[in-house]
Amino acid sequence: MSLIPRIFGDRRSSSKFDPFSMDMFDSFKELGFPVSNSGEISAFANTRVDWKETPEAHVFKADLPGIKKEEVKVEIVEDRVLQISGERNVEKEDKNDKWHRVERRSGKFMRRFRLPENAKIDQVKASMENGVLTVTVPKEEMKKPDVKSIEISG
Repeated sequence: MSLIPRIFGDRRSSSKFDPFSMDMFDSFKELGFPVSNSGEISAFANTRVDWKETPEAHVFKADLPGIKKEEVKVEIVEDRVLQISGERNVEKEDKNDKWHRVERRSGKFMRRFRLPENAKIDQVKASMENGVLTVTVPKEEMKKPDVKSIEISG
């Protein structure tokens, strides 16, 4: 038995098609993002987001280390699409500075998720703590079907 399926079998890194999640890898130019080999797109493409559904809400958690809440936008766009976007700014350079290593990514990022019909899009809440953005989208309560007992004649 190989160890590879256990290592890469994490449910979060599934390669299955998810119709509710839209990664913006296809047309960077159309979205107004620079296309270059400089790594600016890496921050955009590597923004990790977990989506969990609880009985009460859809909860999204995005890792955004080093980003202030003022640099992030959470919006409902189009028809029921949650959009998380922002920009990691490049640190200002001083002519007297000598950079030995630049590993932190900079540039724009965006993730989009089509919300299901049961999402209350007018009650979305977002908070940011320790570099983690949490977006909570409450769900409509499931209506219990009215049950009517029918007497059986006999």
